[in-house]
Amino acid sequence: MKERRSEKLLAPQTVDIWGGVECTVNRIKDQYYDQFKCSGHLERLSDLDLIAQLGIRTLRYPVLWERVAPEHPDQPHWDWSDERLNKLKSLGIEPIVGLLHHGSGPVYTSLSDPAFPEKFARFAAMVATRYPDIKLYNPINEPLTTARFSGLYGFWYPHTRDPYLFARMILNECKGIILAMKEIRKIQPDAKLIQTEDLGYTHSTPKLAYQAQFENHRRWLTFDLLCGKIDKYHPMWKMFRNLRIQEKDLLFFVQNPCPPDIIGINHYLTSERYLDHNLELYPWHLHGGNGKNKYVDVEAIRIPGVQTKGIESLLEETWQRYKLPVAVTEVHLGCTREEQMRWFVQVWQAANNLKQKGVDIRAITAWAMLGSYDWDSLLTCQRKHYEPGIFDLKAPAPRPTALAHLVKDLISNGQVEHPVLEAPGWWQREERYLHQSQKKSCGLDSTHVYEPTSAGQRPLLITGATGTLGKAIARVCAQRGILHRLISRQELDIANPAQVINVIEKLKPWAVINAAGYVRVDQAEKEIERCYRENLNGAVNLAEACRQTGIQYLTFSSDLVFEGKPEGFYFEADTPCARSVYGASKAAAEEIIRRLMPGALIVRTSAFFGPWDEYNFIIAALRTLHAGESFNAAAHVHVSPTYVPDLAHAALNLILDREQGIWHLTNDGQTSWAELARVAAIDAGLNKKFVDNWYQTQLEASSDKVPVSTALASSKGFIMPELTHALGRFMKESEYLTRKAV
Repeated sequence: MKERRSEKLLAPQTVDIWGGVECTVNRIKDQYYDQFKCSGHLERLSDLDLIAQLGIRTLRYPVLWERVAPEHPDQPHWDWSDERLNKLKSLGIEPIVGLLHHGSGPVYTSLSDPAFPEKFARFAAMVATRYPDIKLYNPINEPLTTARFSGLYGFWYPHTRDPYLFARMILNECKGIILAMKEIRKIQPDAKLIQTEDLGYTHSTPKLAYQAQFENHRRWLTFDLLCGKIDKYHPMWKMFRNLRIQEKDLLFFVQNPCPPDIIGINHYLTSERYLDHNLELYPWHLHGGNGKNKYVDVEAIRIPGVQTKGIESLLEETWQRYKLPVAVTEVHLGCTREEQMRWFVQVWQAANNLKQKGVDIRAITAWAMLGSYDWDSLLTCQRKHYEPGIFDLKAPAPRPTALAHLVKDLISNGQVEHPVLEAPGWWQREERYLHQSQKKSCGLDSTHVYEPTSAGQRPLLITGATGTLGKAIARVCAQRGILHRLISRQELDIANPAQVINVIEKLKPWAVINAAGYVRVDQAEKEIERCYRENLNGAVNLAEACRQTGIQYLTFSSDLVFEGKPEGFYFEADTPCARSVYGASKAAAEEIIRRLMPGALIVRTSAFFGPWDEYNFIIAALRTLHAGESFNAAAHVHVSPTYVPDLAHAALNLILDREQGIWHLTNDGQTSWAELARVAAIDAGLNKKFVDNWYQTQLEASSDKVPVSTALASSKGFIMPELTHALGRFMKESEYLTRKAV
């Protein structure tokens, strides 16, 4: 079986999809930072079963030097690698084995160590001896990128900013690859080199054309060194010689070429750069230079008027330069679900276009299958900032995301369809531009959003056009480029089954999000029939229509389906027992919908507050305190406050992930109403002493001070930020607070 798989890799007829797990072990001063420790993959063998279930049959997987022989080269620890490689073999997955991934090696070496190549080759020989059947190797991932970050920018060990040491590092790495493959092929003559490198392109203003030209020559260093192309006539020869690199060190590569069997291109939306000397257009922290000119180095896609090359052009350029097989060895975007899907499909389409044009392109790679940690800071600090990938680890076990379903569909069917794919990615929309707005967070700018045309496209239908939640979800959809239709009570009475069916047949949505309903908790005790009509009948009618038409359905429920307890949290599996009419209406809707449509998604949430309206508890508290008056708040009632933008994003992600059943979505944490008011007062610079404890229940006057908690927690995973983080953002983003300067 393995022989047949190797033949497919070397002479494929269609573009394959490989997988890859972010496995970096890099060093910051004396501390090693291991992605597998962060992700928990070190302890979870079952992750490999999940990957296999997608149909992945080739996987970039590490046997890293720093893990196998961390203390001494003659004291290797093979148990973990033995277990994992045997598991991959049993699953029918062929590994592309990586030996060094953005690392500098164990403590007894470094990238600038003169003996690094020989030490690394010795380790490679040990791996090949231990695993003689392994045929696919990526000895060192992204040598040029690693040398730049370690030798030029000082981000990673040994933290130098010395052009000479940078040159030594890239030469050491590439020599190490050549010597390693020589040792490996002594044991496995059919071993193949899959060499990866981040490939982009540098654009610039005319004044900085010389710097852009230099960087566009330098970007090929890894492949040019391995292919023996850097001779006296090569543009980079002069750079090396000016840095006091001896001729014999450069001629080693000419005399010992080791061209990759497959060139692996790692390309990101940030890979294409733009150099601009117009410093006044940019914030000061972006200012830099080369000693000759001062300039900024920013993402080219952020600059109006810059025509980027794009992944298809760069891949074709690589093929024309080397005439060697090519693969995209990392396809990843740290962004929202639909943007990840759009990026993956665009790369997939580019690869297949090139295949049809005769380019020998073998595969694209679903990278960071378990997500990645702290790449927003280039691994320079350990904040545990997590970006989900094919699976989301913010759960008790890795949870398949929308990208997992997309990859599985492409592998099994060779095609994928989803209405969100019809819209352009943020990198193709106007809000991406850096100038003026300076809004950089995934292109999401609430003042400038994508407005797609509806011709021939299926929208996401959202009910509740006048409510806080419905308007917020629609606003977030606009930011994310998701075509939607926000519908009002006048347009659709959800309690009328015939109207529901007619609207769904007319609009043909791909999913329905029900954000409508009766929301006046206290008044519901007097308007029981109306409350049940909207919260029960309406929600059930929408579920039935979605069931009949085979589309996804999400409806919102409440923490008030629970009666409250002295302390602690309620989880999804807890049995509802409401003490109010409102809570009972929501609980009844949950029960019927789960029976009627098991595939429905029911989101319980609590006490939400948002930046786009002034009708919420926090604004009421701050308005009162700002007026110099006391504010009464319940000190014995504990809830899980929920920031509406976070709720909207999380709900959209879950429906794109095809999740079902009951989910609790709140910001991580709980508080009493009184304490929430005090924290908000402190954040707003007001006196928290004017917040008075109040011990009246929601339904009747009482002096009973027994605590009551309806706080929600999730056994399925906390996928929203902590409450303190949400409150901080609310104070900065609230339109009312900005207007009133509270």
